[in-house]
Amino acid sequence: MDQLLEMADIISGIIWGPFVLIPLLLGVGVFLTIRLRLLQLLRLPHGLWLAFVRRKEDPSVQGDISHYQALSTALAATVGVGNIAGAALAIGVGGPGALFWMWVIGIFGMATKYSEALLGVKYRRTDAKGEQSGGPMYYLKHGIKGGLGTFLGVSFAIFGAIAAFGIGNGTQANTVAQQVGSVTPLQPWVVGLVLMVLAGAVILGGIKSIGRVTSALVPIMILGYVGICLLVLIVNWASLLPALQMVFTDAFTGTSAVGGFAGAGIMLAIQMGFARGIFSNESGLGTGGIAAAAAKTKEPVRQAMVSMTQTFIDTIIVVSMTCLVIIVTGVWQGEEAEDGSLLTSQALTEGLSAIGPGASAAGAYIVAISVAVFAFSTLLGWAYYGERCVEFLGGRKAVLPYRLVFIAIIFVGAVAGLDAVWLFSDIANGLMALPNLVGLILLSPVIVAETKRFFGHPDWRNPDAVMDDVRS
Repeated sequence: MDQLLEMADIISGIIWGPFVLIPLLLGVGVFLTIRLRLLQLLRLPHGLWLAFVRRKEDPSVQGDISHYQALSTALAATVGVGNIAGAALAIGVGGPGALFWMWVIGIFGMATKYSEALLGVKYRRTDAKGEQSGGPMYYLKHGIKGGLGTFLGVSFAIFGAIAAFGIGNGTQANTVAQQVGSVTPLQPWVVGLVLMVLAGAVILGGIKSIGRVTSALVPIMILGYVGICLLVLIVNWASLLPALQMVFTDAFTGTSAVGGFAGAGIMLAIQMGFARGIFSNESGLGTGGIAAAAAKTKEPVRQAMVSMTQTFIDTIIVVSMTCLVIIVTGVWQGEEAEDGSLLTSQALTEGLSAIGPGASAAGAYIVAISVAVFAFSTLLGWAYYGERCVEFLGGRKAVLPYRLVFIAIIFVGAVAGLDAVWLFSDIANGLMALPNLVGLILLSPVIVAETKRFFGHPDWRNPDAVMDDVRS
């Protein structure tokens, strides 16, 4: 087992090293940002308005769930353990500078997420049950002609179906079991069993059931967690400015808890920032296109603007809260630096201590509850991603067996070794991202053409006018 873990660590290091995914993720994000002329920043306010203010839907339009439910499903899948344990691990190992690189990959990742969602809606298909299926497997196969498109599409679907058991299942259940076990006497198998039953009840109902639950759960869990983190930052306001200064300076000096102060520390900060950033917001993995394809819409660009807000909320808001709390309280330099969720728990405990003993004692319970809720929502979102990949490969008949296996693996993940689960997730994420990123480059002319068509409409700010024009 040790040899297997050592080999997996080497493979993960290559995939997430300085010569494969790091330059590819950043390069594609920069490339799309240039081609889209900073659209992710200029159109962000309109995207947020579409997502949270104007939520009117046309019942005659094809789709399974609303724009908001599609966004909630994507947020449910991404705002998970990566925002608490993954982000904390990035700071603990890569130092405060890792947050800067998470911001970088997040900003450019918004353009990537926009492109994935646009293509996901444009190339989606209706399955045998009448539900919408879309995502990289479809836009790679149908958007890129010939054998290359089919190869990339099939590759993504295989890697996606497998990756769902890691990033969207094993890591979530495992971290919940550890965190709950740190504040209660419950054994991992008990936590795993409870998670399995609750998630299974929703997953077996399909995307409409998932959409209903996530649309109600996501706002509560995000606002609650961000509110607690803001309270810590307010209480420790005197340390906030120095913490922000440290984020920017350490991004280029390489200070880290385990990497030292040498040039290697800079690379470690970049690697941890990018790896944990993509683990958190999933920009580049292609999952945003799968969720977007389920939305009730005829307009790819409109849903794409809604979808790109997910990366903003996930990384620029939620991840930043976790990291700043850890940096402000100084716990990233302690012994728990390489234990993500426990590091966040310690940070909240330290941060709330200024209020009083009762508030301080609540820190561990807040993290345990947040981890459990975040992980539960992620399980739901990734179950849908995985089943869409399987549906592409084996048809509708393969969906139910996949759901049942996915539900069973929740229990396995809760009792498995954490190191193995994290390594497996990093490798699976990388293999999933590669065909998608290649496809985004090849399909960039389609992305640009659709974007120009939409924003070239004289009344593009009115979604109804644009949709009427498309129908005519």
